[in-house]
Amino acid sequence: MTDYRPIDCGVYSGYEIAILRRRLLRLAWAAPGGVTRIDNVRPLDLKTRSSEEFLLAEDSSGRLLEIRLDHISRCAEIPGPQASDSRKN
Repeated sequence: MTDYRPIDCGVYSGYEIAILRRRLLRLAWAAPGGVTRIDNVRPLDLKTRSSEEFLLAEDSSGRLLEIRLDHISRCAEIPGPQASDSRKN
């Protein structure tokens, strides 16, 4: 059994839109060990595993992250021009 707390559907939809529009997000979340992490991330995908939902993202250093959605405490879209996607050809 998991302690996952489902997030609001509107919040989930906001992540989907950010992924589709390639928007950068400023997130605060509880990282492993309980440390709060704050960073600008590029959301890449959403996935569900064992009844838990995760945001797959790239942090400001280019590292891939898997953040459990109920561990995100703050999210804001970063206004202005978005960073280019280095995976484009």
